[in-house]
Amino acid sequence: MAETYVKTFTDQDEATAEAAGLEWLAEAEDAGGTRIARVLAHPEPRVLHLEQISDGAPAAEQAERFGRSLAHTHAAGAPHWGAPSPGFPQQGSLRMGRSRTAFVSAADAPDTWGEFFAEYRIRDYVSRIVDQGGFDGAEAAVFERVAERLEDGEFGAPQPSLVGDGPARLHGDLWAGNVLWPTPGQPVDGTTPTGAVLIDANPHGGHAETDLALLGLFGLPRLETVLAAYDEASPLADGWQDRVELHQLAPLLLHVFLFGGSYTGAALRAARRYA
Repeated sequence: MAETYVKTFTDQDEATAEAAGLEWLAEAEDAGGTRIARVLAHPEPRVLHLEQISDGAPAAEQAERFGRSLAHTHAAGAPHWGAPSPGFPQQGSLRMGRSRTAFVSAADAPDTWGEFFAEYRIRDYVSRIVDQGGFDGAEAAVFERVAERLEDGEFGAPQPSLVGDGPARLHGDLWAGNVLWPTPGQPVDGTTPTGAVLIDANPHGGHAETDLALLGLFGLPRLETVLAAYDEASPLADGWQDRVELHQLAPLLLHVFLFGGSYTGAALRAARRYA
């Protein structure tokens, strides 16, 4: 039997959304997707019992397997840009967590990734940062120029080859702390794990390069190995390295909204590159 990690939430919708998101990502495992921590129980509205996963330093083979398996998770797809998981609570606004990250209903779905990223990741965060005094008008205008260029399709790029033309199924919060590396030989659900196990997801339909950019933002062990294996399994579009900081604008703006500080300068430096 798996050991249990008990996670509590301030909002019962957030617990329901996280459980639904983890289960949606886990659907891709049968097609070779990355292993997702199991939801063992939802005993109270604001409580989840999750599978406890030990974490160690990854071997090169684990990093390679993670890169290949993440490509298959992304390839599972999503119904539209910004789509939440199928079990996401539908009452009220489609937002999740302390950051109130926005998702998009099918009725409001944008036609392109650029329109989604501009409206629901850049403008949404920037307007709230301005409201709390984090950016002045001139700083906000830098991000607006990036948003306009996104809407015009200037930064549009094909998805990795396995994904095809539509949205990828993203983890959505794929920083290094949400990538666990089980000790080789540790049984998980009666099997020997390979690669990584993912936790704390915020999944939605988006561009696969966004997940990959977040992996690099805070320093993932063996990142180059992961990316090379991903690119081998599902080749990335030309110039993807030049778009990394563009995709990092979403997590950087989230951190400006939540924490301010040095993230403000980092977000502005990245935005000026694409303004």
